[in-house]
Amino acid sequence: QVQLVESGGGLVQAGGSLRLSCSASGRTLSSYAMGWFRQAPGKEREFAAAIDWSGDSTYYADSVKGRFTISRDNAKNTMYLQMNRLKPGDTAVYYCAAVTAIGIVVDSSHFDYWGQGTQVTVSS
Repeated sequence: QVQLVESGGGLVQAGGSLRLSCSASGRTLSSYAMGWFRQAPGKEREFAAAIDWSGDSTYYADSVKGRFTISRDNAKNTMYLQMNRLKPGDTAVYYCAAVTAIGIVVDSSHFDYWGQGTQVTVSS
């Protein structure tokens, strides 16, 4: 079992930056591929970014590509999402997720473990 806890959300003006963290306990994160998802009010949860077990491969949704950077530090059992040039459309609850896999996984239905989410609000 893996327990995931997100942190780093908050209120920021458009154009600003935030860095989300996802800390894991229970198992070492190096056994898992991971991802960030987000859910805006009234919308379905959507994929944002994914990273393989080593951190060497990453993949982004078109909506965040070039602005967001996913990374991980397996020694610290932590994954990150650096979010730059934030837009009001990025407002959502952000979730981290983990799956027992080596490569990139983007389908939310494949993930086994989820955090409780952290709110990101971008004002115009």
